[in-house]
Amino acid sequence: MIFHLAVRSEWRRDGTYRPPSLTDDGFIHCSTTSQLIDVANALYAGRTDLIVLTIDPDLLDAPVVHEDCYETGMRYPHIYGTIRPEAVVDEQPLQPGSDGKFAWDSL
Repeated sequence: MIFHLAVRSEWRRDGTYRPPSLTDDGFIHCSTTSQLIDVANALYAGRTDLIVLTIDPDLLDAPVVHEDCYETGMRYPHIYGTIRPEAVVDEQPLQPGSDGKFAWDSL
């Protein structure tokens, strides 16, 4: 499984999901289990409008490529296309703690 942090208002199960990053970067940013909370804290600390989409890569029509696009030394899964709702096997709200940081127990 791979994970995508989505803005709640942008995610709908009734159509193909195409976040702004697909147009801006050419792919949809995703994370592995070990990367998810660090990414959430680095990019979205304090936000209360996020959900975590759990995606089964085998159910995607688009390819998933694990790559280090930003020379961080870590390879992140990137989806090179849209996400069909059927590929999202779970969705959970992600809420920060009182310090604005996310933790696994907030899922």
